[in-house]
Amino acid sequence: MQRGIKDALLEKLTERAAATQPGDPLDPASKMGAMVDARHAANVMRFVEAGKKTARLVAGGDRVTINGRGSFIQPTIFDNVAHDDPIARDEIFGPVLSVIAFDDEEEAIRIANDSPYGLAASLWTDSLSRAHHVAGRLRAGTVSVNTVDALSPMTPFGGIKQSGFGRDLSLHSLDKYTALKTTWIKY
Repeated sequence: MQRGIKDALLEKLTERAAATQPGDPLDPASKMGAMVDARHAANVMRFVEAGKKTARLVAGGDRVTINGRGSFIQPTIFDNVAHDDPIARDEIFGPVLSVIAFDDEEEAIRIANDSPYGLAASLWTDSLSRAHHVAGRLRAGTVSVNTVDALSPMTPFGGIKQSGFGRDLSLHSLDKYTALKTTWIKY
């Protein structure tokens, strides 16, 4: 987060996390369900417990039981995360936000691109020209501006670097299910 707005934004995110607690996935009022299974939840919690030792826990951080089942994890926010901390560098695949402050656009791009992964990125700005400029410099398969996880079945989705091969969605996804063949005949 940009250092100048970090504290105010962190406060709003903390409020949102408190209002978005896990619930019974069959209850339409629930805003957040469970992890895939107990093993997945345990793996996410390993990251959370490690993060409690290296960063400042701002919200969440607990595994909860709902209807006798325990694969639910509260939305968790860490602040003052070091760029080389596993909670910043590894793919957690759980409700964990790691906050790293930056001072300017160059530093933000450098931090974002210094990763072995490149599935998706999200940037937030009120400047369309900045959005285009930064999106063009981010090394990610998808860049969402002022939103997250923007998807459409009509546009390709997939990562670069260690975040996958090929594309899902759109006509480009059919390449994974086909094989080109060339036959040369001389007569």
